[in-house]
Amino acid sequence: MYKVNVYVTLRESVLDPQGVAVKRALHTMDYSEVKDVRIGKYLELEVAKTDNVEERVKEMCEKLLANTVIEDYRFEVEEVVPS
Repeated sequence: MYKVNVYVTLRESVLDPQGVAVKRALHTMDYSEVKDVRIGKYLELEVAKTDNVEERVKEMCEKLLANTVIEDYRFEVEEVVPS
């Protein structure tokens, strides 16, 4: 079994209105040291043992989990040993 952490973020060139709103709210709450906020998605997948897990996860990201026109993604694969 594998545990896969997937991180999806907007590309740097894409405006992030949600991030702008959070930054503004943080400044209103006197957290002026915050210079920028980018909002993204975090997904945890449990994947059955397979020889090509990284290739399969890449396909999942490109077909469903991320909109590759405006989003970037990265993932980490960790093998889980049953106890």
